[in-house]
Amino acid sequence: MRALFPGSFDPVTQGHQDVLRRVARLFDEVVVCVMANPNKTGRFPVEERLERLRTAAADLSNVTVDSHTGGLLVDYCRRAGIDVVVRGVRGVRDLEYEMPMARMNHELAGVETFFIAADPTLAHISSTLVTTMRHGGGS
Repeated sequence: MRALFPGSFDPVTQGHQDVLRRVARLFDEVVVCVMANPNKTGRFPVEERLERLRTAAADLSNVTVDSHTGGLLVDYCRRAGIDVVVRGVRGVRDLEYEMPMARMNHELAGVETFFIAADPTLAHISSTLVTTMRHGGGS
């Protein structure tokens, strides 16, 4: 079974890498997809995010990296023949945000959402936090 792990990955975090490694053990193939919104400027260029994901997945033979600009996530799923979307959740707030999208993806295209709980030691990390630390001189 093929699964899609979508996100902005702006930047790629240890939490993203953890989820990717865990779902790569569960699915035959995982497509990690940078979902780029042409109306928003990311902190890192899409190509850089793709390269970081390729590096993170270099030893995972069943993982491919792609990007999608514009259009709905379900459009990508239909085109790629993917029926499962993977979402990592750090807590209740993430789940409350993800549930309406999961229901809509199912209603629009029959796409199921597989939620995987974040590693508790990484659950506090977000792309925004990582970027704030980098700009503030943190490590």
